[in-house]
Amino acid sequence: MSSVIDHYRNTMTEDDKVFFKELGERIATLRKAQGMTQGQMAEYLNISQQHMASFEKGIRKIPAPMFPMLAQLFGFSVDELMGLKNTAAKRGPMPKLQRQIEQVALLPRAKQKFVSEMLDTVIQQAAN
Repeated sequence: MSSVIDHYRNTMTEDDKVFFKELGERIATLRKAQGMTQGQMAEYLNISQQHMASFEKGIRKIPAPMFPMLAQLFGFSVDELMGLKNTAAKRGPMPKLQRQIEQVALLPRAKQKFVSEMLDTVIQQAAN
């Protein structure tokens, strides 16, 4: 297993290594600030806890499709998640709504689906 990780690590450029290490540290800090474990975060992303740990250590590249999921979970833009300054006015959910979204993200998948379906119904009715 170690040789697989070493091979993967060697496929990253030095810039990649620095970027993914910093990104992983940022994600770990945000996760801890949310009071989430690596296991909870891994479940949210539908990956193993070991993958989550390797992302946070910068050993593995985080797949691009995960960036929006992480940004949404933390209430950031993808640019902010990556450490870029967001010069545009921040627009997003109100603090109470953001807290509720974060709490829903911690629920089991079945309950998350139920909440999502309820929201879809309410949004559809409001649009009509």
